[in-house]
Amino acid sequence: MSLTEPIKVAIADDHKIFRDGIKMALSGKEYIKIIWEAEDGKDLLHKIKIKMPSVLLMDIRMPEMDGVNAISLLRKEYEDLKIIVLTMYDDQEMISKMMEMGANAYLTKTTDPEEIYNAILTCMNDDFYFNDLVNKAVLLKLQTKKGTRQYYPNPVKFSEKEVNILKLIAEDKTTEEISKEVFLSPRTIETIRQNMKTKVGAKTIAGLVMYAMRNKLLD
Repeated sequence: MSLTEPIKVAIADDHKIFRDGIKMALSGKEYIKIIWEAEDGKDLLHKIKIKMPSVLLMDIRMPEMDGVNAISLLRKEYEDLKIIVLTMYDDQEMISKMMEMGANAYLTKTTDPEEIYNAILTCMNDDFYFNDLVNKAVLLKLQTKKGTRQYYPNPVKFSEKEVNILKLIAEDKTTEEISKEVFLSPRTIETIRQNMKTKVGAKTIAGLVMYAMRNKLLD
């Protein structure tokens, strides 16, 4: 990953001790700059209008306005903002809901600081960070809906190249790794990925992968 300036990171969590811990854990990391912190959803929405971060680390349960309502409002206004949910809750229904709403990653507060750092870099480079927690939640939701699965009336048809790239995305391959496997430039991979999202009306890579799985495009 090539960066010319630090990644601007904001933290929204109602526990100051936790915010301080995250700041301390990330303070020594290359490329990271904490620009502000918020104690609830309302505070978050106020501060983001004043100073825009590249990445937001956000809890779900907060007073005044929780993360669920906040992410809904954020996605309408800030399409390029990378949102990483960082919470105590590992409920699989909540995980799949937050990813569908537009989160770029979902981590629990027991996550090692190194993985949080890696998730930030990955989201900046590849838009999303899929870990075992997210993968299991998405698969469980699809299995639960197996008998009543909703398909699009006119399913989008992908080319063989697009399906191949979709499979590599689902395997959590980075843009660089995918480009080497299919012999295309990283910029071309990003363009194809964006085109596929547009085709199915997905806002996030998680939405694209879930569409592909629902319509049996992936093994």
